[in-house]
Amino acid sequence: MAKTNPFTFLQQVRSETAKVTWPTRRETIISTIMVFVMVAFAAAFFFVADQVLGYVVGLIMNAGV
Repeated sequence: MAKTNPFTFLQQVRSETAKVTWPTRRETIISTIMVFVMVAFAAAFFFVADQVLGYVVGLIMNAGV
């Protein structure tokens, strides 16, 4: 494994960081809102699915009584 001195390493890190395309503030806000909306949809879907499955299992369990 090749050893690199810390100064050279930091120069390489800095040059690689300069190549990164960072999102704009607007893109970050829109992406964050989209994540929250999708989380809300997923939570609502799984809540409804859980209620329906619970109801069906309840009907099955009470059918034998």
